[in-house]
Amino acid sequence: MLQTSNRDTAIRISRNSNKHNTVQNSNRDKNGILEIRFSSHATALSPARFARQQSPVSTSHTSRVTSLAFPLPFTSHEFQVTSHAFLVLPARLKYASLLPMPTARMATLPGTTDRRIDALLALLAENSTIVISGAKIAQEIGVSRQQVWRWIEKLRALGVRVKGHAATGYHIERVPDILAPQLLSNQLAGTAFARRIYHFFKIDSTNTVAMQLGEAGEPHGAVVLAEEQTAGRGRAGRKWLSEKSAGIHCTVLLRPRIPPAYAPLLTLVAGLAARDACAEKMGSANPDKNAVHNLDIRWPNDLLFGGRKFSGILTEMHAEPDRVHYAVIGIGINVNQTKMPAELADIGTSLRIETGKPHSRLQLLIRLLRHLDRYYNQFIAEGAEPILRRFAEVSTYFKGKHVKISTATETFSGITAGLEPSGVLRVKRDDARGTELILSGDVSEAP
Repeated sequence: MLQTSNRDTAIRISRNSNKHNTVQNSNRDKNGILEIRFSSHATALSPARFARQQSPVSTSHTSRVTSLAFPLPFTSHEFQVTSHAFLVLPARLKYASLLPMPTARMATLPGTTDRRIDALLALLAENSTIVISGAKIAQEIGVSRQQVWRWIEKLRALGVRVKGHAATGYHIERVPDILAPQLLSNQLAGTAFARRIYHFFKIDSTNTVAMQLGEAGEPHGAVVLAEEQTAGRGRAGRKWLSEKSAGIHCTVLLRPRIPPAYAPLLTLVAGLAARDACAEKMGSANPDKNAVHNLDIRWPNDLLFGGRKFSGILTEMHAEPDRVHYAVIGIGINVNQTKMPAELADIGTSLRIETGKPHSRLQLLIRLLRHLDRYYNQFIAEGAEPILRRFAEVSTYFKGKHVKISTATETFSGITAGLEPSGVLRVKRDDARGTELILSGDVSEAP
């Protein structure tokens, strides 16, 4: 379950054992991106360029860019854009072709769910109406006939109800809502996420494992899942509460061939995928109540229902100034929680609380990853435009929303005025001081 504060995650450019250049930004969050590592041999990143010529941004009044963070030797600055000046962003990106499906062997990670447990669970779940013989189970999961009972007991120890029938075999009494890799893989065929799924019953953080996989060279499309997290982290370093098997705790590893300046759009891509998946589930659960109209996306990475948060996204990356080596996107969704802790009851919720019905986490995750694959491929092939257009369709925060903005240096209110091509939020200030380009800070609805 998510802590539901609006506070955004820290941008941290940190030094590690590979002697990366570092700079610490006191502001929190840059469109949901937590960490960027720049290699020491990389060229320095220049601040935003200003020119009086064609540009994606044009304004007849003063605009300011706040809370920019640059690798050494640059520090955090505020840049003034005078009247009729233009903030020049990179020209329309020429995206690389889609990456091929990975074929390398999956990494061996301590704590991952045993492949035999995965295979046994998938076999019983996909044949839930029949009794399966011990000999068939032994053949399918790759153990001896004498070992079948031991593996059935391992499955029971995980809370799966399996009934034995003398001389005939076993059947599952109730299909558990476990995010088993084989059950997922069978329904994700044709996507980048079908082949490399790492599942844990308990882990510290799916993002931590995904970052380790990225450093080790894991191919594009790996998925890390957990039934429970013991040290899940949310935005701004907050603890991410992860009730066992009640929500979705999922991280995907991507290797997009894009400049880091466009990486914030990955958070929007994931937010749209999560929003569409939840809209489909809520719509099917309550077709007569039209619950989908209460769904909203609060820029850049919170999903809301009736103003209360039920999902959040945390994006981390390893990059040089001119390219992204890999990015990991952690997606958390409150699915089947029946109540919120008292301190979160006014600002947090779950799909079950809102619909009054339990939901299959497995089916929701399948929808999520399919939508993510679609939006990501569209972003890589066509650029930011279709992503920004879709965000405008489904988010009340895109334009015309009265919001309060809190940064490290000030708090002000204004009206949202769309997004930059890089995904940065525009806010027209109430105090007539122009339009602000919001890269980081708290965004909340104002009275």
